[in-house]
Amino acid sequence: MQATDDSQAARKAWLGLLAKAPGGEVAALWSAADMTPAHSVLRAPEIGAVMVRGRAGAVGAAFNLGEMSVTRASIRLADGTVGHGYVQGRDRTHALQAALIDALMQTDVAGQVESTVLAPLRAAATDRKATRAAKAAATKVDFFTLVRGED
Repeated sequence: MQATDDSQAARKAWLGLLAKAPGGEVAALWSAADMTPAHSVLRAPEIGAVMVRGRAGAVGAAFNLGEMSVTRASIRLADGTVGHGYVQGRDRTHALQAALIDALMQTDVAGQVESTVLAPLRAAATDRKATRAAKAAATKVDFFTLVRGED
């Protein structure tokens, strides 16, 4: 049971990374890796919408914030491994590449895909997060009270 939970958590992590990564970055890394396997398309990339829900202050009752465009695709490798790709936005190529990467990560070439595609995406995501945090920190205002001398 633990191995299944670990593999599901790992798959969730790489699918999340692929979903959030910019399509151009995924495309560049994918073409550089030159790993496109023989596959059949189970579900051609299709665009839809999902309802985004939020919570005020991250607590309290959830409310519908609005809709967001998503694109999904599913493929099957020649060995029968199935991969799915769900990405934010309307990029059909990104969704198909995410599905291919998902399928390959479930095969013997997972290590190669991890090092050539996922690791650089993870590093770029960390850099974007650090840049965003630095910009936010630059606008931080520290409020303090001086003793006014009044009793």
